[in-house]
Amino acid sequence: MGNRGMEELIPLVNKLQDAFSSIGQSCHLDLPQIAVVGGQSAGKSSVLENFVGRDFLPRGSGIVTRRPLILQLIFSKTEYAEFLHCKSKKFTDFDEVRQEIEAETDRVTGTNKGISPIPINLRVYSPHVLNLTLIDLPGITKVPVGDQPQDIEYQIRDMILQFISRESSLILAVTPANMDLANSDALKMAKEVDPQGLRTIGVITKLDLMDEGTDARDVLENKLLPLRRGYIGVVNRSQKDIDGKKDIRAALAAERKFFLSHPAYRHMADRMGTPHLQKVLNQVGWAPLWAHPLPWVVGPFSQHPPTGCASIP
Repeated sequence: MGNRGMEELIPLVNKLQDAFSSIGQSCHLDLPQIAVVGGQSAGKSSVLENFVGRDFLPRGSGIVTRRPLILQLIFSKTEYAEFLHCKSKKFTDFDEVRQEIEAETDRVTGTNKGISPIPINLRVYSPHVLNLTLIDLPGITKVPVGDQPQDIEYQIRDMILQFISRESSLILAVTPANMDLANSDALKMAKEVDPQGLRTIGVITKLDLMDEGTDARDVLENKLLPLRRGYIGVVNRSQKDIDGKKDIRAALAAERKFFLSHPAYRHMADRMGTPHLQKVLNQVGWAPLWAHPLPWVVGPFSQHPPTGCASIP
């Protein structure tokens, strides 16, 4: 079955998933997913928000993603979001989407930086997206904060491995360009479960923040630490851009201009940037490339059945 056939199947899959979840059971359907892995402040959230074209993910210091977020992007003429745990509400204000993610995270993990492997399921319908299913995983960390246990590093590592160890999982390893690629925790973990780099795509962020006179050309040309699927560079909004509410579409235009004008990257500009990454993931993310695709919903959902919108009394 090709991409079109799979995309026609999505509405039926969604209905089955909802039926199982309404009775507090997991719905294990054979569709592949893309696991997004990276260290804290690697730029994972910005990459996902660029895909959606909206600011909707929690931000802050320390571990911000504290539960896996299964994010389904569905092309639609209208734009709205809905959560599996509160399907009675359609969110058209994406600030409210962020608030709901925060509230639903706190409902299960508490308010002092705890983590949980139980996923939050979010669908975003939009005319600006390509059909994708991604799993945003907690950022890799080494130092516990708040109520986090001393072994937080290993807990997060084990959680990530649950998602990326399966042969069905495509790994999106996000690494900032201003760090030594050999020290990338995301690539190290990906290599543990995918030593040949057959199902790993490297995403290099913060190319615009590299020291003057340096570049990541060898990495992006797949010469340094080769991956079968290679590397794609992106340029996200800076924290100043985010604080100043810089429009994501304007940021994507600036990203395009960066690659076209940079002497080290202009020859590969058509293979760089968020739109290209999104197209690549759309092509491989729904294709039946693997014998045992990842379940549609991952996690012990039956332990925490949907209880309504956490941010609504």
